[in-house]
Order: sequence, then C-alpha cells, then structure tokens
Amino acid sequence: MNFDRDRFNAFLDRGEPLPPLSLHDFEMLDSTNTRLWQLLDRGIALPAVAIAQRQTAGRGQWGRSWTSPPGGLYLSIAIAPQIAIADSFHLTLYSALGIAEGLRQQAIPVRLKWPNDLILEGRKLGGIKLETRLRSGSRSPGTAAQIALAVIGVGINWRNPVPEPGINLQDYPALDSLEMLAAIVTRSILSAWERYRRQGIVPLLSDYNNLLDSIGRNVIVDGYSGTVIAAESTGALRLRLHSTGATAEILKMPGTLSLGYDD
Repeated sequence: MNFDRDRFNAFLDRGEPLPPLSLHDFEMLDSTNTRLWQLLDRGIALPAVAIAQRQTAGRGQWGRSWTSPPGGLYLSIAIAPQIAIADSFHLTLYSALGIAEGLRQQAIPVRLKWPNDLILEGRKLGGIKLETRLRSGSRSPGTAAQIALAVIGVGINWRNPVPEPGINLQDYPALDSLEMLAAIVTRSILSAWERYRRQGIVPLLSDYNNLLDSIGRNVIVDGYSGTVIAAESTGALRLRLHSTGATAEILKMPGTLSLGYDD
C-alpha cells in the first residue's frame, strides 16, 4: 500500500495554517531519523517530515530496537528550535503532549508514560526518539549552548501486529488511514511547538502532568517505597520516598528509572 501524499496534505490542511512543509516519503528505510539527518546535510528546507512504511533499523529513545513492520506509522520531523541544551527535554515533552492531545480529539483516550511513551488502555501505543545537534561556532562568554537542529522521531502502532505490552489502533476506526494518522501527528507536533514558542514550558508542563499515567504510581527506589509526584521541565521525575517515620523527595532523570508496564 503506497503512501498517498495528496490524502496526507488534505488532512494536514484541516485547521490553522501551518508553515510550508518539506515532505519525504519512502516505502522502506533503515530509519526515518537517519534519513532526515542525511537530507538536512543536503540543505532541505525546514520544517521537514520523513515517513516510511517500514523501517529495518528503527530505535527507541534508549537505543532499544523498535519493531517496524508495515501498518505502523514511522515518522520524523525536523525543526530548528534554537533553545538552550538544558531545555532539550522540552522538545520531547511538547511533542508527546501534542500527539496525545491530537489523538484525544479523535476520541482515542491516549495518555502519557514518563518520559516519552504514548499509552492506550495501559499498554504501549507508541514512543518518541529525540536527536539534536548543537549550534556550531563560537559563542559569547556566559551564553548557553543552543540546540540548532532537532529531529523528533515518532513510532505509533496503527494496524501493525504488536508484541506485548503493545497495542494498536485497529479498534479505533476513526483513524481510517495511515495518512490521517500521519497528518494528525505532524500537525500536533508543529502546533505544540508554536504554542511552546508563545507560552513557554509552564502551561505545557501542567498539561503534560495532567495526562501522565505515572502520577500516583508506587515505585521502589534503592530499597525504599515511594510515590510518583510529577514530572519536571528538565525531564526529571519527582518522587516521594517513605522510610520509617520520615519522607523525602528526590528527582530521577530519564534513563535512571524504569516504570515498566503492568502485566
């Protein structure tokens, strides 16, 4: 089944105008993130989108293999965020939030799992892989390093078979085409980016936490029981740990704590 660019553009044009988009679609790739970086090195216009019907070397945020058979959405968006490297998690946060809100508008009750998973009915629907490049050249003393380019990779299970604990969208007929899903994801990320540029991270962080399925979850950290309180704008997860007669709050950065999925 070939990707229908006209159909994608028709769905994308629904809603507020978006900046002109450089679209690149492929039947099969090693990775949409990898190909988009290659295209960026050739000087393509931004924002840019790469979509593949199948990936042979897809990876998740922590380098884990992402199974990418036909029927799933494998999409990457390139933007020039021009933000401090310390704020890099903002890109993941507003992308995940934007996608979740876009799907919820289609009556699909997607929630978020810290830090970068999309979940549905408590199971993994998709995820986000962020890659960045810093601005080259010298900078003024005291000026923070900036992210010049970012590629936001998205994998979502649409009609593809998925292993546990995954789920796909086959029981949600409102999304009746891959082109529609791709357009929703693209529009959602670009709209969330624009909102971030106008409003900053504070309101988006609040909305992210409102959809965060992890809040209130019981965890064990270094032998102590604890409770998830909220995510921070840095990407850290704030936890309240309990010991005999005392409590303490700590922060855990992405990659240092795995919340897992319920069986």
